[in-house]
Amino acid sequence: MPRKYDFLIIGAGIIGLAMASCLKQRRPQASLLIIEKEESEAVHASGRNSGVLHAGFYYTADSLKAKFTVEGNRSMKAYCRQKGIAVNECGKLVVAQNEEELQKLYELEERGRRNGSAVEIIDEQKALAIEPNVKTYRKALYSPETASVDPKEVCAALKKELEGQGAAFSFQTPYVARGAKNIVLTNKGEFEAKMIINCAGLYADKIAHDFGFGKNYTIIPFKGLYLKYTKNKTDVRTNIYPVPNLKNPFLGVHFTKTVTGEIKIGPTAIPAFWRENYGGISHFRWNEFSEIAGQEMRLLLSNAFGFRDLALEEMRKYHKKYFIGLAQQMVRSIDPDGFRDYSKPGIRAQLLDTRTRQLVQDFLVEGDVHSTHILNAVSPAFTCAFPFAAYVVENYISRP
Repeated sequence: MPRKYDFLIIGAGIIGLAMASCLKQRRPQASLLIIEKEESEAVHASGRNSGVLHAGFYYTADSLKAKFTVEGNRSMKAYCRQKGIAVNECGKLVVAQNEEELQKLYELEERGRRNGSAVEIIDEQKALAIEPNVKTYRKALYSPETASVDPKEVCAALKKELEGQGAAFSFQTPYVARGAKNIVLTNKGEFEAKMIINCAGLYADKIAHDFGFGKNYTIIPFKGLYLKYTKNKTDVRTNIYPVPNLKNPFLGVHFTKTVTGEIKIGPTAIPAFWRENYGGISHFRWNEFSEIAGQEMRLLLSNAFGFRDLALEEMRKYHKKYFIGLAQQMVRSIDPDGFRDYSKPGIRAQLLDTRTRQLVQDFLVEGDVHSTHILNAVSPAFTCAFPFAAYVVENYISRP
């Protein structure tokens, strides 16, 4: 007989944990189980991201990302203060290299103001007062609300809090298949729930398909690499970002200040060939490889959304000198020999609309009264986790 719960959440990343937290706040007596295929929480993207709390100025006003990033930034900082988790309030400068990029800074400023983000265009002298090492063309966009935290520490605090509230966890318990009715099959037997919530990240599309959702979408994984600057922590004081290509969801190689003040550059957005293609042939699955490589080959041939250009540019970043050179354009001086070690790579679970051959830019949720599927929880999902979870609960789980 399957073990029964009110709610079954698949995936113990930041979204799964935030969903569980929201449900426990609203229905403290409800029985809730989180299953996770790894041995602990936040093993994949949730624990491998930069830890930057974004400020909400990249996104168009009609998007869920715009709706939740400003609120998410503030609620995540409040949670960290409540739990005694460090926050590095280091801010961010977005820099331009030419007149064309300068005009895009004004567009970002306008987006930020519409979204309620405290951003402003500042001149070069003010930018240098914030970051003496910054290099920009005439002006920069300043975001004082951008900050950094340790994402694994946040996720660990949520897990501990949830356990205290009576939520159950089953680690090393991968989803295997959908059973009859609302039953999930795992390596540890069957679980049944009134509501199944799919927060499986890299595998969210596959699970959604089993429930009849997400049929027009598939995950295209992108590998993110960061290079750590080991010479010192002082050559860069704040996050420094380039003007991004607003036609795709990637922000370009940038300087990140971690919560401990360390400096790193990245990430890449290199197309990966299977979902956990972190390095070598670990986690290689032939069926995944053939499916994803096939999708990427079609994108390459058609150059849909500029995929061919993106892929060729990203592959160049495997060459360390080129990778460092992109970062050098944003600062006056940095020692290229100081970049020695790569941090643990991450994989972005980026959703592709198979009808339009376009990357899905916004968060995407599908479901019914029996199951809910978080299909595209990519950056800034960590920042948005708390208000986004509340939105999903209100609109997909607590609906009549």
